[in-house]
Amino acid sequence: METVKGKSVRTVEGYFIDLRSFFRFLKLSKGLTEKEFEQISIDDVDLKMIESVTLTDVFEYMNYLSSVRNNNNNTRSRKCSSLRSFFRYLYAVTGQISSNPVEQLGNPKLPTRLPKHLDLEQSINLLEAVNGAYKERDYCILTLFLNCGMRLSELVGINYNDIRSDNTLIITGKGNKQRVVYLNDACINAIEAYRKVRPVNGIVYSDRNALFISRNKRRISPKTVQWLVKKYLKEINMDDGYSVHKLRHTAATLMYQQGDVDTRVLKDILGHENLSTTEIYTHLSNKQIKSAIESNPLAHVNLNEKKN
Repeated sequence: METVKGKSVRTVEGYFIDLRSFFRFLKLSKGLTEKEFEQISIDDVDLKMIESVTLTDVFEYMNYLSSVRNNNNNTRSRKCSSLRSFFRYLYAVTGQISSNPVEQLGNPKLPTRLPKHLDLEQSINLLEAVNGAYKERDYCILTLFLNCGMRLSELVGINYNDIRSDNTLIITGKGNKQRVVYLNDACINAIEAYRKVRPVNGIVYSDRNALFISRNKRRISPKTVQWLVKKYLKEINMDDGYSVHKLRHTAATLMYQQGDVDTRVLKDILGHENLSTTEIYTHLSNKQIKSAIESNPLAHVNLNEKKN
């Protein structure tokens, strides 16, 4: 996956964790171990055990994930995809197994939910909440999230030379795919203000090109960014159910609803593989829904007044 398909290390690690979880369950359910789930080793899983897997085993595993480990539909859906990819590879690509036990495995039904996001006023309040010793850095981070709609990993990975003289930014997204985002005035001003105070001396050599630097003079970590975003969301009383990824939703929603941005353009800005992923942001705003209801010709008809 990493060397041929170009998937990121994080994606490969995610697939490994999903498969490890399945084979731990398999050993536990077949009485091959008495260890605690997290302590079960899968080093002894061989082709013979893999070939013994049935669709029933997978159904039982899905039930275990739901009833014992409290995995939601999204998590179970991802683990289904991991299993399908794994067995498809062994069966169709390398021919190491004689049949594919998960060929008929479907995905749990995912609930259709509108992406949670901040409105314009809340977004401005979030930016106004920035304070402290690292206020220029934190303000720049929030500004890029809210204006460019980038992912957490994309922001953390920004290097100095990714910012070009024509006010564009090269973002490295999923699968190491790069895209160009144009920086608006808010982003340019925030970056310039941060550059003036960004540490220069004492930065760890391997991180010297990183744009965002932590107090330990290293490239800022995803956990640090998550913490600081949560801190500022809490200051405006928006920390319940909101996170870094919700800022990406916010940028996309504001661009679509208030900037009148075409979904195909939005797709390229967000780095989506398919247009269908972007279309979740085309939901109508409450104002649009209210306007539609008010436009009904029966909206102001009240026959009770005549009867009275």
